[in-house]
Amino acid sequence: MTVRPIILAAGVGKRMRSSLPKVLHRICGRPMIRYVLAAVDEAGLGRPVVVVGRGAEAVQVEVGDGATFVVQAEQKGTAHALLVGLEAAPDGEAVLVLYGDVPLLTGQTLERLVAHYRDARPGVTLLTASLPDPAGYGRIVRGTGGTVTRIVEEADASPDERAIREINAGTYVFDGALLREGLRHVQPTNAQGEYYLTDVIAWTLSRGARVDALPVDDPVEVLGVNSRRDLARAEAAMRERLLDRLMDGGVTVVDPQTTYLHADVAVGEDTIIQPGSSLEGTTRIGRGCVIGPNARLVDATIGDGAAVVASTVVQSVLGEGSRIGPYSHLRPGSRIGRRVEIGNFAEVKNSTIGDGSKVHHKSYLGDATIGERVNIGAGTITCNLRDRSGKKWPTIIEDEAFIGSDTMLVAPLRIGKGATTGAGSVVTKDVPAGAVVVGVPARVIRPSEVGG
Repeated sequence: MTVRPIILAAGVGKRMRSSLPKVLHRICGRPMIRYVLAAVDEAGLGRPVVVVGRGAEAVQVEVGDGATFVVQAEQKGTAHALLVGLEAAPDGEAVLVLYGDVPLLTGQTLERLVAHYRDARPGVTLLTASLPDPAGYGRIVRGTGGTVTRIVEEADASPDERAIREINAGTYVFDGALLREGLRHVQPTNAQGEYYLTDVIAWTLSRGARVDALPVDDPVEVLGVNSRRDLARAEAAMRERLLDRLMDGGVTVVDPQTTYLHADVAVGEDTIIQPGSSLEGTTRIGRGCVIGPNARLVDATIGDGAAVVASTVVQSVLGEGSRIGPYSHLRPGSRIGRRVEIGNFAEVKNSTIGDGSKVHHKSYLGDATIGERVNIGAGTITCNLRDRSGKKWPTIIEDEAFIGSDTMLVAPLRIGKGATTGAGSVVTKDVPAGAVVVGVPARVIRPSEVGG
């Protein structure tokens, strides 16, 4: 039996107070709707239908080709949204109803829900959760044998019913024919004038069809995001889940409370993540590294045995056994070789640094190619902006060169293999291999001996 997932993602999200569609707000680096789609995929279900409304184009761009989209032009309630979604669902299929703003629901839970429906064949199977404080939620009233007799909203509940801790989580599997018939009977008889999906449950029970309730193992799974506060709670819960997965995989996280992690980050065994670190985007960290304290990595690739201490690495590569920090910055496009040392207050942008080179103190290297075993003295700057057009000019420093402290390298420029610049030099012309230059502007005081 085919079960068609329909994800309701058309809500305005007034309490978010945002111009961004609610389901595109990010949790641990991903728009929350992508977690819902991932759970559907993990559960092995078919191609989902996504009902979109406000910001429909942005949601479709984010989701891509992985779903069929239907637009709910007017938001008239959850039952109306599902009715719109059924336009893209073939007759004869059961329907799994999900919300795009419930990002913590797992694929395993969806598998259990669908398996129960397939085995028991009730009219409806719904997820529930037991909460310490169920205030604000609809309560599940069970009858003999544990079947659901009704869902009562808090405003309509008696004192005994309000004491019930089991709540409706809002995720359902419906018999398709029963759902389509039930939606035709729903009326907007509430103060908001909307069509509510819970009214379909009430209609189903009135027809004598069975409604089964399946409790989730962890109530945090059914946390919906309706406000910025909810968003923060979901972020914390997802981060805890992701960090647990890292630690189970052999990574030491010294202080999970101060470690921030995005969902698409991968970290190798025996790496240590120190407090105050933030691993973002698609960062990849090798084995046996030390990250932090207070490091920020964004779309970074860190080789085995490397260390990043109190520094920022963005869209850059740090080679095996290299070390950066404290207080340095690799800007996008930087490619750092193996066993490179980058010390405090160094900035590297769109540059390559070869194996074994050293950039120890207070330097800026932009649009540069640095060879192997090069020493960059403190205060060295590549002057790569030459005109008002914004064009950046390259600097090339060949293997084993020695750049003295406070050297200004005025690009475009090439420093030859084994060449030396004196402290405080302003180099405006290419330096031959093996030569020594000093002064402002720099002049050769010892010519190259290369080639005789």
